[in-house]
Amino acid sequence: MNEIKNALTEYAESFTSGESEVLKELREHCYAHYEDSAMLSGYYQGRLLAMFSRMIRPNYVQEIGTYLGYSAICLTEGLAPGGIVYSIDTNEETNAVAQSFIDKAGLSDKIYLRLGDAIFILPHLSGPFDLVFIDADKPNYSNYYNLIFDKVRPGGFIIADNVLWSGKVLDPGDDENAKALAEFSQMVLADDRVSNVLLPVRDGLMVVCKN
Repeated sequence: MNEIKNALTEYAESFTSGESEVLKELREHCYAHYEDSAMLSGYYQGRLLAMFSRMIRPNYVQEIGTYLGYSAICLTEGLAPGGIVYSIDTNEETNAVAQSFIDKAGLSDKIYLRLGDAIFILPHLSGPFDLVFIDADKPNYSNYYNLIFDKVRPGGFIIADNVLWSGKVLDPGDDENAKALAEFSQMVLADDRVSNVLLPVRDGLMVVCKN
């Protein structure tokens, strides 16, 4: 993944509030030990997710794609009193790491991890959710959106990561992920039940508000 990175984004980062010590430790652990560290939301996007959470003040957040738990921890920062972040992932090894950092952050009562395939789990969730964050396998983005949509409250938000896919969405060619993400963005734009904005931040964030 190629982040949108230039002197202006570095300037923006330099005037953005810092992350917690646990998040810093998690980020450094990821970069030191994981070849797929680009999957981590990272510092700047993490601060943006935390700010969205603070603005929305959600009671219930559903995350699809936990990885090492960085984004889940960020999303707790704006929870309403008693609020909860639920997160789904299929990787047992990374889930264990995520749980260890969640425990270290003292958030085991605010973040609940579930191991399994979201395609099968989402239909059985009750909601309503105030905020949904999608950051999992790209070919299923449209499926995740459709499965969770009715469980998002009116005025609630769905945020999807990586929708620019290193710019390959401009000319997907044979890239199945780029094709799926371009189709996902087209589907969202055509959905008259929502308002949306695609933010060119990091690898692209689609922010959707349910009408």
